[in-house]
Amino acid sequence: MTAAEVEAAEGGTAEVVTEVPTTHRRRRFALTAAGLSVAIVLVVVVSLGLGQYWLTPAQVIGVLLQSLGIDTSWAPEAPTAAGVILDIRLPRIVLGLLVGAALAVSGVLMQAIFGNPLADAAVVGVSSGAAFGAAASLTFGLAVFGMWTTPAFAFVGGLIAVFSVYLISRSGGRTEVVTLLLTGIAINAIAGAGLAFLTFVGTTSTREQIVFWQLGSLNGALWQNIAVVAPLVAIGVAAAVFVAHRLDLFALGERTARHLGVRVELLRVVVIVMVALLVCAAVAFAGIIGFVGLVVPHLMRMAIGPAHLPLMVTSALGGALLIAVADLIARTAVPLADLPIGMITSLVGGPFFLWLLLRTRRKAGAGDEHDDGCRDLDGRRCSGRRAAQRPRRDRHAERRRAAGARGRRDRRPRG
Repeated sequence: MTAAEVEAAEGGTAEVVTEVPTTHRRRRFALTAAGLSVAIVLVVVVSLGLGQYWLTPAQVIGVLLQSLGIDTSWAPEAPTAAGVILDIRLPRIVLGLLVGAALAVSGVLMQAIFGNPLADAAVVGVSSGAAFGAAASLTFGLAVFGMWTTPAFAFVGGLIAVFSVYLISRSGGRTEVVTLLLTGIAINAIAGAGLAFLTFVGTTSTREQIVFWQLGSLNGALWQNIAVVAPLVAIGVAAAVFVAHRLDLFALGERTARHLGVRVELLRVVVIVMVALLVCAAVAFAGIIGFVGLVVPHLMRMAIGPAHLPLMVTSALGGALLIAVADLIARTAVPLADLPIGMITSLVGGPFFLWLLLRTRRKAGAGDEHDDGCRDLDGRRCSGRRAAQRPRRDRHAERRRAAGARGRRDRRPRG
């Protein structure tokens, strides 16, 4: 039975419910994910071949196959090629892919839990907090957890920063854009002051590492670093996928989510811990790389829609692709130099952030301009027939008030 038949059977008073075109969204998600995956493979192959020691794509593929035990005629005879690809370039690219995926997924989580499109680890100061924790472990020579010491202190610093932002910027169940940005400025200022102090009291080597963290770079990546970062990113992304459906319900509003069985406060705490985990994994060995968690989720949301599960998958792929491209530019843009990768992402993300801020402000202004003051019991604006009936009710109320005033004047004693 069609929607029109249902309406006719119920006297034309039934609400017409249209089916969501999920097939179209699934097709867009599949195409987007496939396109991003192919683009990542192409960029990785090209990036492995470009640099001071130049190799063709066929030679790169030959070296990779040879490392897997498959001998081909494509691999060059010189052993230097295998050393350059497997020991220098490949660890850097793999670390970049992990960092990009972690930052993009953390951006999706922050925007979901804050209910604000401008939430990002670098913008609100979480990356700076994680960098301060990592720098503190190096400056004071701490080795409590072995090779996990720096990520552990980065996790604690990021966790303190994200909890501070959450507790300060939330008011009345929502997050204001201005409050979020001001809180991020304050957290960045405090973390920047801490990094400046550590730079002052540290040795020459620790100062260089702190400057490296502030700029963001993948230079010097090792397989040992990847062995630390990969489990953290895998745990964070897996947990994010696990709570994706609950975040869809959370987007309907806290009251609705509670009615649907979501434990809202527990979900918030879990998501905040996941954000700190992902950010610490990215910052511990790559430094502060900004705007990845802001740019990528918005582009993916425009491409496939707001559902969090496909959004997290495509954002992870998009973040990995963005960092891979940025790292390729950083290595090859200037001969015999390695540009900070954080500078390149900021050049892309800064204008995008300004456009997004103006877009959000324009939407808020348009909403206030068309606001007629009609509210329901929950404080939300009226819509549809209720909003159309509001002017008529106002006229009736004004007539009753005017009639009451005339009656009071007539009953007033004279003389």
